Amino acid sequence: MTDGTPSLDDQLSQRFIALDPSGYFLIRVDSRAGELVAEHFRNDVDDKGRATDPETGEVLSCRGGSQRAATVCYRGRTAKELGIALTEGEGPHPVSRLDHALYLGRELQKAEACLLQGKPYVQD
Repeated sequence: MTDGTPSLDDQLSQRFIALDPSGYFLIRVDSRAGELVAEHFRNDVDDKGRATDPETGEVLSCRGGSQRAATVCYRGRTAKELGIALTEGEGPHPVSRLDHALYLGRELQKAEACLLQGKPYVQD
């Protein structure tokens, strides 16, 4: 907002978020292939609610920096195609929380719009 008041979206982004024990996703756009890419990474959640590397026990940084290998990479032409791959059909499915599934849906829609408009995508 222009008056200095945080927007509702900004306020909602500040709430506590319980992490999905099934892991997290890094989403990007592959413009050359015309596809959305969702890389899944496993994590554990410690007793303080922080994501930790399942192999080392180290707390994972939100700022990146570590070179972890994705558990699996999903690719699709649309948010719908990727959403179906993440939540339907034979499992196991890499999403175990409804709030995580809703977040992924929003981000995949945003990524798809960026792909179609030729704009850069930045994951929230």
